[in-house]
Amino acid sequence: MSRRTLLKATTVGAFTLAVSSFVTSAFAADTIKVGILHSLSGTMAISETSLKDVALMTIKDINAHGGVMGKQLEPVIVDPASNWPLFAEKARQLISQDKVAVVFGCWTSVSRKSTLPVFKELNSLLFYPVQYEGEELEKNVFYTGAAPNQQAIPATEYLMSKEGGGAKRFVLLGTDYVYPRTTNKILRAFLHSKGVKDTDIDEVYTPFSHSDYQTIVANIKKFSAGGKTAVISTINGDSNVPFYKELGNAGLKATDVPVVAFSVGEEELRGVDTKPLLGHLAAWNYFESVKNPVNTAFIEQWKAYAVANKLPNANTVVTNDPMEATYVGIHMWKQAVEKAKSTDTDKVIAAMGGQTFKAPSGFTLTMDPTNHHLHKPVMIGEIKGDGQFNVVWKTKGPIRAQPWSPYITGNEDKQKL
Repeated sequence: MSRRTLLKATTVGAFTLAVSSFVTSAFAADTIKVGILHSLSGTMAISETSLKDVALMTIKDINAHGGVMGKQLEPVIVDPASNWPLFAEKARQLISQDKVAVVFGCWTSVSRKSTLPVFKELNSLLFYPVQYEGEELEKNVFYTGAAPNQQAIPATEYLMSKEGGGAKRFVLLGTDYVYPRTTNKILRAFLHSKGVKDTDIDEVYTPFSHSDYQTIVANIKKFSAGGKTAVISTINGDSNVPFYKELGNAGLKATDVPVVAFSVGEEELRGVDTKPLLGHLAAWNYFESVKNPVNTAFIEQWKAYAVANKLPNANTVVTNDPMEATYVGIHMWKQAVEKAKSTDTDKVIAAMGGQTFKAPSGFTLTMDPTNHHLHKPVMIGEIKGDGQFNVVWKTKGPIRAQPWSPYITGNEDKQKL
């Protein structure tokens, strides 16, 4: 080979390699990776699997409408398997290894708290879609579920009201971890402020995946003999199924001792015969049964997606509150990225404040510019025989979140970042 031929070949080869590198780089830059961090196995899979699926549905829809800043979203899914320390490990993998721009995920507060040091250290973003106990405010988290004043407190006030049954005694029944214990600390302080004595409050906890509620339900019946009683349930995960089955077995009707749940929605009731549970309650910021055009479109989109993607029991899928919060959160993040013209964490945080979105709840939700929580309506629904909820009470409009409960001493000046 002549020197000229060799030089030509070398030049062509170098040019081809440069073009190839550019194309590869451009292709990589053509997508924006987003993380999905939900338990797809273990005790929390009953609740979290649908959040993964609705996230994928939302991402697919956004991509079909041009993506974000002209780029397609690329979901990266991991399964922390209801193993709380594993959430932190998987979050680090998503951010450091997979290079995601944002993470949508977690359900339990213990899983969220496990990841917080990772998001702070690596300065990444978590969108958390589930009601929680408050007493937290993090720069790197946007909370699209309810704070206690957007769920737990209004629900308890309703139980104490004439229309809610006028309860005088309360059983605080929860799974043994941070969310139920902190929520019940707040509720106990709230009940004290209303004149309820400790002798009229019974606090009971069970482990994750607990399945034998026979003794607990029997004790609830005995406790209720002392006066008008209500149960406030912060049971999480698959334990809800045996708890509600035992309520039915014991004949504990809502007219005798109403139960209001903070972690039971349409998805959890799919595995339960709801006929014995008529009239028991749940407090959320959204129910599938609310009537408005946005919700109709949301439900139709979800049902069509379930069938097209052959999800388990696709013909009976339902929507619920954390699914709506996931859907809203992804859309709000998209809006903030496009406002900031960047996926940079600090720029997106600055752009998130004041974002609004017309939600399936029927209300326009606003991301508070100072506390990273959504302004949300509060709804209380009664369980119906078909596993849906009849909304019996709701606020006139969205309520601003109070992340730090005013019923806990020292929280007065902690309401914003």
